[in-house]
Amino acid sequence: MSSSISWFSEVGIADRPSVGGKGASLGELTQAGIDVPPGFVVTTHAFEQFLSVLEAREPVRSKVEALKQGDMDAITALSRELRARVEEEPMPPELELAMAEAYGELCNGGEPVAVRSSATTEDADDASFAGLQDTFLWVLSAQDMIHRVRECWGSLYSVESITYRLKHGLPEEGGAMGVVVQQMVDARTAGVMFTRSPTSGDKSVITIEGAWGLGSAVVSGEVTPDRWVIGKITGEISVRDISDKHAQQIPAQGGGIEEVELPADKRSAPCLSDDELQALRDVGRKIERHYGKPQDIEWALDKQGQILLLQSRPETVWSAKDTVPVKKPEADPLKHVMTIFGGKR
Repeated sequence: MSSSISWFSEVGIADRPSVGGKGASLGELTQAGIDVPPGFVVTTHAFEQFLSVLEAREPVRSKVEALKQGDMDAITALSRELRARVEEEPMPPELELAMAEAYGELCNGGEPVAVRSSATTEDADDASFAGLQDTFLWVLSAQDMIHRVRECWGSLYSVESITYRLKHGLPEEGGAMGVVVQQMVDARTAGVMFTRSPTSGDKSVITIEGAWGLGSAVVSGEVTPDRWVIGKITGEISVRDISDKHAQQIPAQGGGIEEVELPADKRSAPCLSDDELQALRDVGRKIERHYGKPQDIEWALDKQGQILLLQSRPETVWSAKDTVPVKKPEADPLKHVMTIFGGKR
């Protein structure tokens, strides 16, 4: 079981080759004493074990390597073929047993889980591969979890993932998929936090974006979040941009999530108090100090108001520009507010 399952408490950022970027980050945060919902990772060894069965029957990686960048018809056809093969191939019995046992240990009280792709090439310091593979929320049984793990593996061969690897010249050999299985947070509020201004690169501020309900509505761009800009050292809140949040995403009965309309009084109410903003600022500073570089952080507040971290990855856009002088701090704090928010994480 130890080669196919790794618990967050057992891994750190150096273990990306065996647990992928997301799994390595969650393990690192756990070991650093940051509050993270508990979980485990189905390792890249498990993926390789499964893939070897597929490869024994018909090539997988060499077919991807033979594709030409820009040939979308061929990429789409191969993606459809490979995803079907991954999702239909019987799971090795010992691997299925290991996943079921880990799930039972994690969810002995019947807690729902998130099943999240964790590719070895995502969340590196110089590039972000995040958002190109699948995530499944509010998964309610061991069998559904195992099925979702299989779908996460298959998403390594999505059109977007294949196209990304071809564009960046990433080799197929060595590219693998870990899968995070983590207890869900029934979030009152969730969102993202940048420990460097996403619009100007200013390191002296933290930008926080959030909305009611699960964070999936924020990171997908379904809901325009509230936004605040806070002095990293002083704690001064220089920007308060409270949006009209028309809906929130919540757990659906029977598993998965659903979107529900918000009442009028809640739509325009800020989803975080000033005390909660300051608590998030403190957590953001702690994580940045731990990693020694600016971070892009996903967070949630549960119904009791506890802050839980769901992911932290290196900020890549402005860090890539650090070979030239960083823009001076903005005199107008509104410059720190992103004018367009969207895209997957």
